[in-house]
Amino acid sequence: MVGDRASVNGRDRLVDSGSEPDEKTVEAALRPGTLDDFVGQPRVRRQLGLVLEASKLRGRTADHVLLSGPPGLGKTTLAMIIAEEMGAPLRISSGPAIQHTGDLAAILSSLTEGEVLFLDEIHRMSRPAEEMLYMAMEDFRVDIVVGKGAGATSIPLDLPPFTLVGATTRAGLLPGPLRDRFGFTGHLEFYSVDELVSVLRRSAGLLDLDLSTEGFREVASRSRGTPRIANRLLRRVRDWALVHGVSRIDARASSSALEMYEVDSRGLDRLDRGVLEALVKHFGGGPVGLSTLAIAVGEETETVEEVAEPYLVREGLLARTPRGRIAMPAAWEHLGLAVPEHAAFGDPAVQQALDLTEE
Repeated sequence: MVGDRASVNGRDRLVDSGSEPDEKTVEAALRPGTLDDFVGQPRVRRQLGLVLEASKLRGRTADHVLLSGPPGLGKTTLAMIIAEEMGAPLRISSGPAIQHTGDLAAILSSLTEGEVLFLDEIHRMSRPAEEMLYMAMEDFRVDIVVGKGAGATSIPLDLPPFTLVGATTRAGLLPGPLRDRFGFTGHLEFYSVDELVSVLRRSAGLLDLDLSTEGFREVASRSRGTPRIANRLLRRVRDWALVHGVSRIDARASSSALEMYEVDSRGLDRLDRGVLEALVKHFGGGPVGLSTLAIAVGEETETVEEVAEPYLVREGLLARTPRGRIAMPAAWEHLGLAVPEHAAFGDPAVQQALDLTEE
């Protein structure tokens, strides 16, 4: 069953924002093909549209584009749209796959004029490959080193003009010289419920599903502001409706389906609730160390820190302090418990630590 155990990278969680390999075909069918069809991110969409239109009017390849933001918000989709809008082929690779300069040189040397090269998780490239990319982006040229030691020679190789689209979930890890070489940088934000409803309406039409407005909102409200999660939950609701013989999916049907998959009204799954319950019931709301909290829920520390905590912190349910993790008032309220007077967030020392963290 989904949610029985979360792996370190969270790939077996229904509310994880990563993409499963066997979902890529389904996701490809649901991806919008143009900027006009792309829902949400109005600022990035408007600015990127201007960049692409100006490039077409000048008859030149588009400037290099850097897209940053949490996973599942549409970075890969925008890269595909850029290629489609420019009428150019798309080459897809990733930072972890490029660990040697030879790997990058092989990709760059095979590009055609105007081609769009998409590098996902670009911050995970090796440093030598990054340094080669500087020259390729700026001068459309790379130097290939042949031989070793004193006999090594450098052979310059001219490249056709191309557009690099880099995607990263951790823009702060990109070195300054690499960031500066992108002509346009767009940061993607989490979606509102109304925006996710629009995403789901489009997806439901492609999947031939009949949902009421309340049914759409029920799925959207549990999707953590992420279209990828919204589409995944929609497919699970579709499965539930098919098995139970439900033709029109309303709010009650959506709720019943998602509760079966242990996704509650706020988008929390078994792991998220387990962390909150351990923090509140076993440790009185904290502060408690990360390793102790991980042992209490039977998970690795990396799982709790990287998979569960980001969303709990963003929702104001949990806070990180120098003294450990603490539960916020919303955590008790979500679990249906009364907030105790002695809770850690009321401690002046903890409150001061929270203030310093926010600064």
